[in-house]
Amino acid sequence: MATTKPVTDNWKKEWFEIEDAAYLNTANHAAMPRVSLRAVQASLEAKKFPHHVDDSAFFEVPIRLRASIARLIGSKPEEIALTTGASPGVAAVAHGLTWKPGDEIITAKGEFPLQYATWKPMEEREGVKLKIVAPRDRFITADDLIAAMTPRTRVISVSHVRFDDGSLLDASRVAAACHAQGAMLVLDVSQSCGAAPMDVNELGADFLVCAGYKWLLSPWGTGFVWAKSEHLDTARPGPFYWMAQDTDSFSALNFVDPTPSRSAHRWDAAEAVTHFNFNLTAMDASVDFVLRVGPDLVLKHNRKLIEFLFECLPKDCEPASPLDCAQRVPYGCFTAPTQEKTAELYKRLRKENVVVSMREGRIRVSPHLFNSEQDIDRLIGVVTA
Repeated sequence: MATTKPVTDNWKKEWFEIEDAAYLNTANHAAMPRVSLRAVQASLEAKKFPHHVDDSAFFEVPIRLRASIARLIGSKPEEIALTTGASPGVAAVAHGLTWKPGDEIITAKGEFPLQYATWKPMEEREGVKLKIVAPRDRFITADDLIAAMTPRTRVISVSHVRFDDGSLLDASRVAAACHAQGAMLVLDVSQSCGAAPMDVNELGADFLVCAGYKWLLSPWGTGFVWAKSEHLDTARPGPFYWMAQDTDSFSALNFVDPTPSRSAHRWDAAEAVTHFNFNLTAMDASVDFVLRVGPDLVLKHNRKLIEFLFECLPKDCEPASPLDCAQRVPYGCFTAPTQEKTAELYKRLRKENVVVSMREGRIRVSPHLFNSEQDIDRLIGVVTA
């Protein structure tokens, strides 16, 4: 009887084969698919012969890319700015809001460092207060954040999926609590966008920020920020990229007295246009690829592999992510009995070319469609050796 290959086998060939390692580290840095590398090559060729590209092509890539991201998250293209990562997105929000002394920003203990690097300086700049909330249980929850709110809370700024344990936040509950008192939710979706289905209307957040080099399979130095339309009209003015005007035509740009776009384009990173931006052309191809694959397939595949990992862990190791797969996306972490043994185990894995990450004392395993149970078997073989 004929057998059918797993659906993921059909996608695996879209990447260059990693022959010398079991690469289980997409949450750190994605392996770009072949189509993205071809896009970079085309961009390089264009730069080699720039006379082949006329002014009309300057905005083609960002127009396509905004449309693709909008499809991915259920938004409108004009609500999206193209950035160099998640940090510039949070900074744009911080500088775009109007603050009063005593306003409160809430984030969580152990959050990704961009939260502290962005919001802590705002205490001195604007007279606001950053409150850091510790989880009452093992993982941070919506209840923890909501319980920490006060009448002064203006913003809650956290990750949709934690970088250090893979736990998934019930963002819609936090958003509802924020909106009930006129506060806003800033959500970092770097560890979920592209690896799980996402709709901004269901999430309820006011702003999303995202790095592109993880689950969007894009180069380092890419990302986006999404802003709910109603917040764009109230954002404070600030410096902007000179091409971030209300036009998608080079010939229509105002060179004498430019004003920023009324859309989220005003927050575009410098040089976020043209066919000559190698990062942007690669991201354009990558996000289109993510749409064709479908984040739901990535999520289903990864949950299966992480469940297999947790089942195969030896007795002296234990999962360090939620066991309920509905509470984690899209990877899993585990530890050895002590921090020292966990660090030793991590070094042994890397020595054997099983590429994972060490995050806050946990070994993080983040596969993608090019990974299989064979890669998890290889990891388990090192762990149990």
